[in-house]
Amino acid sequence: MSDELYYAVFSTAAGWVGILGSANGLRHATLPEKSAETVRGTFADSLKNAVASPRHFASLIERYRAYFAGRLVEFPDKLDFTGATPFQQSIWEATRRIPFGETRSYAWVAAGAGNPKAVRAAGQALGRNPLPIIVPCHRVLGSDGALTGFSGGIKMKGWLLSLEENALMNG
Repeated sequence: MSDELYYAVFSTAAGWVGILGSANGLRHATLPEKSAETVRGTFADSLKNAVASPRHFASLIERYRAYFAGRLVEFPDKLDFTGATPFQQSIWEATRRIPFGETRSYAWVAAGAGNPKAVRAAGQALGRNPLPIIVPCHRVLGSDGALTGFSGGIKMKGWLLSLEENALMNG
């Protein structure tokens, strides 16, 4: 059944993370939180219709743990953007093309999504990104290279970029 939802809440070196998905792909992920309860609260009503299934996400959980342990990790997973607009989907797909450890501007993302004048709208779409890390919106910077706008806060954005930079330097 393609509309059945699955979820997992698990610990990483950076804190507790949650993922939610369907047979069509991943729908939502959290940034690291201090507790499993906080993560479950982030999912709100979604968990009422979801089945706890860590084994469903075994590979992804191991990649998350490796990522937050400071290793180079890719997230080529299938995504389920149910409820997102076509524009949001195009912005998120463009953002997924930013390589690990690299950054791009909001203008680059807008152009990559086929709408180079929609820079501000690209930022708004990234602000609604349901899959941080997997859709690496933390790799998107202002045109002057400044850390701007991130759902987890600027401090977290900087920390994620440093984590990736160190992973590349340490091989």
